[in-house]
Amino acid sequence: MGSLTVSFLLSMLFIGTGGTTKYEPNWESIDSRPLPEWYDQAKFGIFIHWGVFSVPSFGSEWFWKYWQGQKAKPYVDFMKKNYPPDFKYQDFAPLFTAEFFDAKEWTDIFASSGAKYIVLTTKHHEGFTLWGSKNSWNWNAVDVGPKRDLVEEVASALRANTDLHLGLYHSLFEWFNPLFEQDAANVFATNYFPTTKTLPELYELIVKYKPEVLWSDGDGDAPDKYWNSTGFLAWLYNDSPVRDTVVTNDRWGYGSICKHGGYYTCTDRYQPGHLLKHKWENCMTIDTKSWGYRRNAPLSDYLTAQQLVASLVETVSCGGNLLMNIGPTHDGRIVPIFEERLRQMGQWLKVNGESIYNTTAWRVQKDAVTPTVWYTFRPQQKSIFALLLEWPNNGSVILNEPVVTQGQTQVVLVGHGSLQWEPAKPSGLRVLLPQLSINQMPCQWAWTLKLTGAT
Repeated sequence: MGSLTVSFLLSMLFIGTGGTTKYEPNWESIDSRPLPEWYDQAKFGIFIHWGVFSVPSFGSEWFWKYWQGQKAKPYVDFMKKNYPPDFKYQDFAPLFTAEFFDAKEWTDIFASSGAKYIVLTTKHHEGFTLWGSKNSWNWNAVDVGPKRDLVEEVASALRANTDLHLGLYHSLFEWFNPLFEQDAANVFATNYFPTTKTLPELYELIVKYKPEVLWSDGDGDAPDKYWNSTGFLAWLYNDSPVRDTVVTNDRWGYGSICKHGGYYTCTDRYQPGHLLKHKWENCMTIDTKSWGYRRNAPLSDYLTAQQLVASLVETVSCGGNLLMNIGPTHDGRIVPIFEERLRQMGQWLKVNGESIYNTTAWRVQKDAVTPTVWYTFRPQQKSIFALLLEWPNNGSVILNEPVVTQGQTQVVLVGHGSLQWEPAKPSGLRVLLPQLSINQMPCQWAWTLKLTGAT
């Protein structure tokens, strides 16, 4: 809690003085920037993987790489069976139509989920940009396909909802871009690709759309010096229009992940299970086999609401944020399975949100006696939250970690009311749970006990 408080005070100092700290283009200076407080308070965001890969919607958003780069048999067979022999990946772009895309409708769904920030893929490794990038001629959503600036539509809709922060994902490299391939062949001694493509795109995204999250990805095994990452980040933190509020991740060149940047992602679906010293994010996807939409995905590949809530609880307990991914269709729909999961998250957060938003990690993350219990802490109220991932069958639950005092400690089942408790040996307390029917339960998954007067 102390480090977060110091970080908050420092960030307030910098913001209040118009950004008096000047960050230098080196990692020591870049990494010294305090993380803007809003991000740690938000806890929960939505990731959106949408692009040309949404047209074949088969296998993975890495469709082009697996089909033509690796010649993977399922992808080769799929193309042979369904498309003419001279069909190219670029031929999918006119079919990326987005005719049903309604940014306000999307925003309403996102708002219902309880998420606080939205991260849209503006360009994945295929290189197709969802805005009319001048550096991606005829390979962008304004020139071909939807003939619309999809980034602008999402950004405008989110800004109309003051509770949602705009985040933009951008891939540094592109699988088959000739300039990147040339630089790679030169072992990155040349930098034609970042100077003519990646960096101009990044500056344009920031200046034009002013995102509060910049989610970088895909270094192509090239070092951060090749990408001039520290130079760009120094500009972002010193002089950009979002210098005071923008948050960045750790994917800025080979070797930078989990080491440099605003917050760590470390790996996809990262769940360390314990508190980290640095702010981190668990980016994961509801469809466990793909980030992009798959037409042939069976129900068993989608995580249940119970699993998603459990992932949120564990992530926040360990000091992280959860970034939960969906994949819209080529025509711009959020299919019912994704919408249902998002709305279910919102239903749960409507009851239990005080145990998630604006909390910090407690001194203990998981209970030693009851390992299905995770803890969060709200320092402003001195409230400890014990989140039960399973409802006990024996009518009580032992919380081993809290130090309690008779006559002072109070326990509330959030969404229900006060509960009785008794001291447990050798430490902690036994909370007596009410006998409730399904209709009487405050929520369907993961129940929150709020403890006050305990340490």
